[in-house]
Amino acid sequence: MKINIKATNLKLTPEINDYINNKIGGLGKFIEGYDSSVQAWVEVGIFTKHHQTGEIYRAEIQIRVPHDKKGIRAVSQKETLYAAIDDVREEVKKELTKIKEKKISLVRKGSRLLKKLTSIFYESR
Repeated sequence: MKINIKATNLKLTPEINDYINNKIGGLGKFIEGYDSSVQAWVEVGIFTKHHQTGEIYRAEIQIRVPHDKKGIRAVSQKETLYAAIDDVREEVKKELTKIKEKKISLVRKGSRLLKKLTSIFYESR
């Protein structure tokens, strides 16, 4: 999976870059069945600079999976950047799991139909 990182109103340090690559790169195990054309766009930044409770950090992830027309998108705003990244990762993980389970259930449904059709065919002989 190719990860594109963009920082808004924030300096992208090597620590933040490594953290994003580790967290988002770990989602690759949910995308095993696809080719290497899967891309993830990650945007991190400071939401506002004049908030009463301090700075609010924002993380956004968009993943384009082949054979899925709409893709996956998640946004989170938290008090720390690392919490926002973790929150977004969990949302994307849930969506990828749904897609994977849906694909598996469709295969199983087709297998059941095929088994039913073959049993009807052999009973009619």
